[in-house]
Amino acid sequence: MKIVYMGTPDFVVAPLEALLRAGHEVSAVVTQPDKQKGRGRKIQMSPVKECALKHGIPVFQPVKIREASAVETLAKYQADLFVVAAFGQILSKEILTMPRYGCLNIHASLLPAYRGAAPVQWAILNGEKESGVTIMQMDEGIDTGAILCQRIIPIGEKETGDGLLEKIMEAGAELIVETLPKLEKGELIWQKQDDARSCYASKLTKAMGEIDWNRKALYLERQVRGLNSWPGAYTFYQGKQLKIWEADVAKEEEGPQNRSGDTGIPGRVVFVGKDFFDVASEEGELRIRQVQPEGKKRMSVRDFLLGYELKPGMKLGR
Repeated sequence: MKIVYMGTPDFVVAPLEALLRAGHEVSAVVTQPDKQKGRGRKIQMSPVKECALKHGIPVFQPVKIREASAVETLAKYQADLFVVAAFGQILSKEILTMPRYGCLNIHASLLPAYRGAAPVQWAILNGEKESGVTIMQMDEGIDTGAILCQRIIPIGEKETGDGLLEKIMEAGAELIVETLPKLEKGELIWQKQDDARSCYASKLTKAMGEIDWNRKALYLERQVRGLNSWPGAYTFYQGKQLKIWEADVAKEEEGPQNRSGDTGIPGRVVFVGKDFFDVASEEGELRIRQVQPEGKKRMSVRDFLLGYELKPGMKLGR
C-alpha cells in the first residue's frame, strides 16, 4: 500500500518504522517545520523527519497544510492512504478525502474517551487504571471519526506520561500494521463513536505543572507522573522554581515520629530525611525523592540536601 505518513514527535517514530518493516511504500513523510531550540537557537528537525531522511523518504514540511499549495503537493504523492499520528495540524475535508482509503489516525486513548491533544497525561491525572490506542477513520471533527480497532494498555501504579505514551505507540505501531491488510480486504467493522461517553483532553500548558499544595497528595503524585516529562510538576523553593521528578504519597505507617508540628499547613515541609522529604497537602503528604533546582540538573534528594538547606517548617510554593 502506498502511504503518506504524517507525524512529528519522537513517540510516533515507532509506527513509521513498523510500516516500513512491513513492506509498505511510504512515498512521503509530512511533519512540522524545523524549529530553533535551546540557548544556541540551533535548528532542530523533528524526530519523524530524522527517521524519514535515514530511510531516504521525501519530507514535506508545510507551515499550513490547509493552504492550496500544500494540498496540491499532497495530491502529487497519489497515496492510497494517509496515516496520521500526532502531526500537529488539522486536516481539511479536501485532504481527508484525497486518498482512496482516506486518513487513519493512531490516537493514544480508548475513544471516545479522551479526545484531544493530551489523552495520556489526562488519563494519569484522572487516576484511570487503563488507557490504550485507537485506529480511527478521520473526519472533520477532533477525534470523532469511526473506530476501526483498539488495544487496551494497563496504567501501572508508577507509570509516567512519557512511559505510557511510549507503550501506547508501540502498541499502535503493531495495530496499524495489522489493520492495513484488513482495510484493503474490506474486513473491518466500522464503529461509530458514542458522543455521550466522550471527554476532552485539552492541550498541556506550562502553568498546569505548578503544584497547588491545597490539593490532595494523591492527585499531586499523579501530577508528578502524568506531566513527566513536559511540562513537569514544579513548585518554588526560596523564590526559585523546583521541579519534582519523583514522588510518592507518604503512608502514615511509614512516617517518622519526629515530624514538624505544622503537618496541617499545605506546602509546609514536615520532615526531612536522607533520601526524601515530606510536604503537607490538603490531605496527606507528598514524599519527594528526586528534584531539579532552577538552572541545575535532575538530582536525588540526597544530593539536593548536600547543597541546599531544607528544614521542617519551611514553606514551598509562591
